[in-house]
Amino acid sequence: MEITNVMEYEEIARQKLPKMVFDYYASGAEDQWTLKENRNAFSRILFRPRILIDVSKIDMTTSVLGFKISMPIMIAPTAMQKMAHPEGEYATARAASAAGTIMTLSSWATSSVEEVASTGPGIRFFQLYVYKDRNVVAQLVRRAERAGFKAIALTVDTPRLGRREADIKNRFTLPPFLTLKNFEGLDLGKMDKADDSGLASYVAGQIDRTLSWKDVKWLQTITSLPILVKGVLTAEDARLAIQNGAAGIIVSNHGARQLDYVPATIMALEEVVKAAQGRVPVFLDGGVRRGTDVFKALALGASGIFIGRPVVFSLAAEGEAGIRKVLQMLRDEFELTMALSGCRSLREITRNHIVTDWDVPRLVPRL
Repeated sequence: MEITNVMEYEEIARQKLPKMVFDYYASGAEDQWTLKENRNAFSRILFRPRILIDVSKIDMTTSVLGFKISMPIMIAPTAMQKMAHPEGEYATARAASAAGTIMTLSSWATSSVEEVASTGPGIRFFQLYVYKDRNVVAQLVRRAERAGFKAIALTVDTPRLGRREADIKNRFTLPPFLTLKNFEGLDLGKMDKADDSGLASYVAGQIDRTLSWKDVKWLQTITSLPILVKGVLTAEDARLAIQNGAAGIIVSNHGARQLDYVPATIMALEEVVKAAQGRVPVFLDGGVRRGTDVFKALALGASGIFIGRPVVFSLAAEGEAGIRKVLQMLRDEFELTMALSGCRSLREITRNHIVTDWDVPRLVPRL
C-alpha cells in the first residue's frame, strides 16, 4: 500500500515494534489530553487564501541562527532511536542532511555525538538535559562542540519526568543491547529495571531538579554555541529566556509527555511570539503532521517547526528512506499550501492568511 501522508507511518510502526517500544514513543502523560490537543488545535485554524497571485515559483528556504536550510521543517530530538531501527540516529542524520535541514540529537540518543558527526556533513543541534553532576554536562557540551554541532537546545520542562502510564504498565527500560551512547564512558549509559518506569527512575537519580535561570547563564560561560530554550509555553518565560541570553525559543510541551492539560503548542505560540517581539526566533514542536500545520505555525509567527514522532515512526517502518519520505511529503504539502494561499516566500506568509477560533469574530462562520 502506498503511503500518502505522514500519519500512516504510526500504524505501521505499531505493527512492527515491540509494545514497550511503540508505547514509549507514542504515549503522552496521564490522561493524554494534551497529546490529543496538540493535533486537534490545528483544526481550529482556517485559511484565508489569496487568489490570482503568480505562484509559479515558490521559495521555502530560510535560515536558522544564520544557517541556511531548504525549508522551515526540522527534526526534533527524540531519544533512543535504535529501539526503532538498528541504524537509529545515523539514519536520521543522513535523512536530515539529504533534505537540507537540521537534525537535533537527543542527549539520550543510542548513538554518540561523534558517531552522528561521522555520518557526513549536515547542520546539527544538540539537545541537552542538565545532570546533577555538572562535569558531565560540561564534558558533553564540549564533545558536541568538537563534533561540529551548531547549537544547544536546552530542555527546561523536565526537572522530573512526566507520569507516562504506558511506561509504568510496561515497566519501560532501555533494551539490554542498547546504551545511552553519550554517557557510556561515564557509567550513566545503562538504565536499571524499576518497579515503574525505568526512565522515570533514571531521571529521578540523574537529572537536576534545581535547574533554574542561573544555569542558562552558566551554560553560556562554558560554551560559545547559541542556546535555544526548549519548553517555553508562556509570555513570562519567553521574556525571561531572552533576558537570560537565549538565542531562540522552542515552544514545546515535550510532545505532551510532561504536564498534561497544558495548551497545545500551536495555541501557546502566539503569546510567546508577541512577548519575544522579534528579538529572538521562536520555533514550535508538537503535533505537526501536515504541510498545512507548518503554514499555520508560520502564520502565527513561528520561524520554523520541529517534528518528533513522525521521525521515529517512519524510521521504524522504513529506516532512513522512511524519514526521507516524511520530510519530502511535508515539504511537498507545505509548498502546495503556500501556492494555494498565494504565498511565494516565507515572508509572504502573514497572520492575515489564517483565522483562528480565538480571533475577534470576523465575518466568518463559527468553527
